[in-house]
Amino acid sequence: MEEHYHPHKIEEEAQKYWEENDSFAVTEQEGKEKYYCLSMFPYPSGKLHMGHVRNYTIGDVISRFQRMQGKNVMQPMGWDAFGLPAENAAIQNKTAPAKWTYQNIDYMKSQLKKLGFGYDWNREIATCTPEYYKWEQWFFTKLYEKGLVYKKMSAVNWCPNDQTVLANEQVEDGKCWRCDTPVERKQLAQWFIKITAYADELLKDLDQLDEWPEQVKAMQRNWIGRSEGIEMAFGLKDSSEELRIYTTRPDTLMGVTYVAVAAEHPLSKAAAANNPALAAFIEECKTNTTSEADMATMEKKGVDTGLKAIHPITGEEVPVWAANFVLMDFGTGAVMAVPGHDQRDFEFANVYGLPIKQVIKPAGDEACDLSKEAFTEKGILINSGEFDGLNFKKAFDAIADKLISEGKGEKQVNYRLRDWGVSRQRYWGAPIPIRYLEDGTEVTVPLEELPVRLPEDVVLDGVQSPIKADPEWCKVTHNGQPATQETDTFDTFMESSWYYARYCSPKADQMLDPTAANYWLPVDQYIGGIEHAVMHLLYSRFFHKLLRDAGLVNSDEPFKRLLCQGMVLADINYTLNEKGVKNYVAPGDVEQRGNDWFLKGSETPVVHAGMGKMSKSKNNGIDPQELINQYGADTVRLYTMFASPPTQTLEWSESGVEGANRFLRRFWKMIASHVEEGTEVAALDVNALNDDMKALRRKTHETIAKVSDDCDKRLTFNTAIAAIMELTNAINKFNDASEQGRAVVREALEAATLLLAPIVPHTGHAIWKALGHDEAIVNAGWPKLDESALVKDAITLVVQVNGKVRAKLEVPATASQDEIKELAKADANVQKFIDGLTIRKEIVVPGKLVNIVAN
Repeated sequence: MEEHYHPHKIEEEAQKYWEENDSFAVTEQEGKEKYYCLSMFPYPSGKLHMGHVRNYTIGDVISRFQRMQGKNVMQPMGWDAFGLPAENAAIQNKTAPAKWTYQNIDYMKSQLKKLGFGYDWNREIATCTPEYYKWEQWFFTKLYEKGLVYKKMSAVNWCPNDQTVLANEQVEDGKCWRCDTPVERKQLAQWFIKITAYADELLKDLDQLDEWPEQVKAMQRNWIGRSEGIEMAFGLKDSSEELRIYTTRPDTLMGVTYVAVAAEHPLSKAAAANNPALAAFIEECKTNTTSEADMATMEKKGVDTGLKAIHPITGEEVPVWAANFVLMDFGTGAVMAVPGHDQRDFEFANVYGLPIKQVIKPAGDEACDLSKEAFTEKGILINSGEFDGLNFKKAFDAIADKLISEGKGEKQVNYRLRDWGVSRQRYWGAPIPIRYLEDGTEVTVPLEELPVRLPEDVVLDGVQSPIKADPEWCKVTHNGQPATQETDTFDTFMESSWYYARYCSPKADQMLDPTAANYWLPVDQYIGGIEHAVMHLLYSRFFHKLLRDAGLVNSDEPFKRLLCQGMVLADINYTLNEKGVKNYVAPGDVEQRGNDWFLKGSETPVVHAGMGKMSKSKNNGIDPQELINQYGADTVRLYTMFASPPTQTLEWSESGVEGANRFLRRFWKMIASHVEEGTEVAALDVNALNDDMKALRRKTHETIAKVSDDCDKRLTFNTAIAAIMELTNAINKFNDASEQGRAVVREALEAATLLLAPIVPHTGHAIWKALGHDEAIVNAGWPKLDESALVKDAITLVVQVNGKVRAKLEVPATASQDEIKELAKADANVQKFIDGLTIRKEIVVPGKLVNIVAN
């Protein structure tokens, strides 16, 4: 064994062994406990970043640990390969998205392999391949046949630059999240999947997920947004029509002073025919965002439609206003406005001088000044006629009963969740498998004609999708009749919502092989960022229930245990030019001198802005490839796992990376020194050990116990590594070259090597071989815990006299309390403090202390 640590040679040899032996390939093995570990797959953007490295290292450590427990472990990898970024990059690089994507996949795959991740590459998938999206298209046709898919005109967020629909979450400050273009509201025919049909089950089944973070479950509950309320009818003056309105606060009904409707509401549009101001307002609202966060803070605007609504109980007439804070796609597109008890209604009323009426008073001592703000808490009804004096619950029931008895309302359960719009107008996505006959009839593409292939050899002009621009592409026949192929493509959340299941049988000539899927699913451990807590995870849960109801899987939920890893942070630095414009500088180009920062090798001052998430925009990303080239993959893996618990942020530190590398070099040298004295070691005889030997052996097995718990239940790898480091320090301090001394050291070194193997697998591979093992460490089991080694022959107790420490006492571990008391009183120093005193109490706290009370 070489004396010095040469990571690149070590890592190359280990990776060659794994590849030649297909070490991570798995198949279903009935009777053997399975373990499916999955990290969220990456978008093939070109290069791995440190967020990827952290995510995938966590997954790989868990997978290797579970494999060492004797489980049949599957850890696959693939590529979330469709999406708008590929189009933008293709336009910028003057290439086709497919070519750009496949090149990136090849490069990123090589990076993953260099990091030593134990993936079963036989299961690799890329969502942009026809072999994958064929089955997504087929499943969509099945959902269509079941009535779970429909098409309707819908107001959407439209980016005029990217020519695509944006989800609300992709609109930031009224602009496109990618290109910063102001977003417009546009009516388009869109395809939807009825996720709302599963709203109650999605909410209820969160209770099954007891190994998910509470924060994630709370976010999903809020997104689904179940509410109990009343839908009621407001009549319209001089009309037989009525306005349907849903509210969760019927107790405030007597405080309605106006009704607000969406700009797109049919009443608004009809009234606009004779109202130029209203028509202009409707046009203005087309550029409004639909993000609820933005709507809560934006300026409240509206126009009086001239219509009057009739209060369902009092018969009072109230004006109908078109308002920018009401959306046609949410609820009925109309709300009863109670400015005294809703802050949004309050702000609007103050802008337009509308009445504010108090109908709720505080139940306690809360403040209630309606000249300053709305009182939004639940309380006691006032100014509400027959309902005065009722609390919220009693008022809810009384008002509901009255409305129901008069045929003007009914109790309802509503959800904030809206059906999933899956249409996108861009090119780089899976074509939606729908055709249109000449008479406009919609038909699904039959299985034998799937996939509807996306042409990959295209030229992008940055404006229109090539399949929309090519009139020939969409010309098809259906049962001999001329037809037109749908040119919208699927939202990329579609691909990421079921990829985890396809890994179970990636080459099956069906969507899933149910036998394989039901062997592996649900995923035992899923790992990914908290930013996916709502959309991706909710859609995946929904898709899994659809798969279940189609008979393809037999479980209710896709992911049993969820770990959301923290972000990787790095220093943010920038210089300022003469105009005060920031120029962000990479951390490696900055040096600190005293309390100031400068560009390396210059006198140019740098502003150090603290730490923030690694990003291209802040130029504070760390290239993992450079670190691998400098230190080796195992150093990167060790630092990533040691620097912080996986769920917390990791603050990048170059000195921390160097420290991880020093530890590996020391550990290697320790092994090399041991091996140099010979690989043959006598059998361990636990009956022949002296106290020092027993102490080292006890430390070894204490470490096994702690690391086992940290890697299994707690997933705190940083504390596991710290424990291993303590063990290596104890080995270093141990100095006994006797036969049994070497045997105890060998046990400790082998245990440390096995405990480190999931974290630094290349180093573990080389060391295990150097220690004389024929079997590769990748196939070795976890070190066995010897409970008897944890038993101490003697324990140290603190002796107190009247609460003050007077001695430390070494006593046999088997000593009785009476024996301990006598030994304590016999100590020379203790005797000095009890001499001549009467002992009133002798208290023994087992394993800790003896307290003698005397006066």
